[in-house]
Amino acid sequence: MDSTICAISTALGVGAISIIRVSGPDAIKIVNSIFSGADLTKVHSHTISYGFITYKNEKIDEVLINVMRAPKTFTTEDIVEINSHGGIATTNKILEILLSEGCELAEPGEFTKRAFLNGRIDLLEAEAVGDLISSETEKSRKLAINQISGKLSKNINKLRQDIISLQANIEVNIDYPEYEDIEVITNDVLHPNLEKIKEKLAELLKDAKNGKIIKNGIDVAIIGKPNVGKSSILNSLLEENKAIVTNIPGTTRDIVEGKIILNGIVLNFIDTAGIRETSDIVEKIGIQKSQDISQNADLIIYVIDNTSKDTKEDIDYLKSLKNKNIIIFVNKNDQESKFDQNKFANYNLVFGNTVTKEGLNNLKQTITNLFNLENLETKDYTYLSNARQISLVKKAKDIIEQAINSLNNEAPIDLITVDLRNCYETLGEIIGATYKEDLLNELFSKFCLGK
Repeated sequence: MDSTICAISTALGVGAISIIRVSGPDAIKIVNSIFSGADLTKVHSHTISYGFITYKNEKIDEVLINVMRAPKTFTTEDIVEINSHGGIATTNKILEILLSEGCELAEPGEFTKRAFLNGRIDLLEAEAVGDLISSETEKSRKLAINQISGKLSKNINKLRQDIISLQANIEVNIDYPEYEDIEVITNDVLHPNLEKIKEKLAELLKDAKNGKIIKNGIDVAIIGKPNVGKSSILNSLLEENKAIVTNIPGTTRDIVEGKIILNGIVLNFIDTAGIRETSDIVEKIGIQKSQDISQNADLIIYVIDNTSKDTKEDIDYLKSLKNKNIIIFVNKNDQESKFDQNKFANYNLVFGNTVTKEGLNNLKQTITNLFNLENLETKDYTYLSNARQISLVKKAKDIIEQAINSLNNEAPIDLITVDLRNCYETLGEIIGATYKEDLLNELFSKFCLGK
């Protein structure tokens, strides 16, 4: 990290200002060489200077320069931010000049990557920076800023401290049995300690479901036979004509998507092709997509026509959806009913229609109750929020369970230290205490340029 990097940190386009960020050992020197104003090498840290970017005796733009000296910066390196007018040509010209004067173009997320590698933030906090930028709701913003503040990292570090303390006591018992002032670690002492660690890991995994919902929202697949009103329901929920609606079965052949926010949570709705037997090749592809989506969705809204008596295919298809959250929306309840409610007694049933909009609010409330969305507001947002973090906690919990099983099978206590060490290192991967370079490259490649 001996190089000095630069990138445009604001969205490129017409606007009031643009910010070009420069970080590295020569940041102040390089910017000072193209700045007509105060000598930036002599100004105080965290001050703003007025002047012009000048290159080869030509004034490029009127700017404000923010100088921040190491180590009290985001990357812990010298950082200079050039606040220019927000035109595309002007912003690109300043970036071009910086590159010609010795800067290197930053890779996506490289400023945040340097903050991590320089110890300014841990890996959980670094991931949260990206989440904060992409957050769509107030709850996802709160989740990200909570992680940036380090609350979740403190919980992980506390667990690691409990594990390393336990491991140290075991090893002292083994290596220095003559020390009388050290607690003797027996099975009776070790077992409840391992159970406590397991419980804390289980609690993290339980709360992770909330974190996933807050960050990613809920993927909702609208499934059912052709012409039952799936597209009309989607349009009504979105309050726009997103999907084409006709009375011709098979109109929807590809997926149609849209989103709403319910209780601060994004609902990602996916309208699918009607499930039926067909010889139409294009419709077959759409139906296969419907089946794939139904298997991967967090929630399925299965639509049944209230005016149809034939529900055998519906029942058969619902049986194939094992361990899924399902709400049955009985549509067209403004017409004469032929629907046998007793056949679907074990499901969440909502009756309504898209003519008078009856039942749509009830549908939203049923989703709220099913995912306990109202109670998420009372939590402190200390949640794991992505697959990497969750998989590592699952791995750590599996290791502790293995240690407990070994203990129950009367394995020597010194063997348990191997499991404790593995668990300690696994939790360390969550916060980046240990990491692989290719993992970092993958994580930060998802960031935007200039962050």
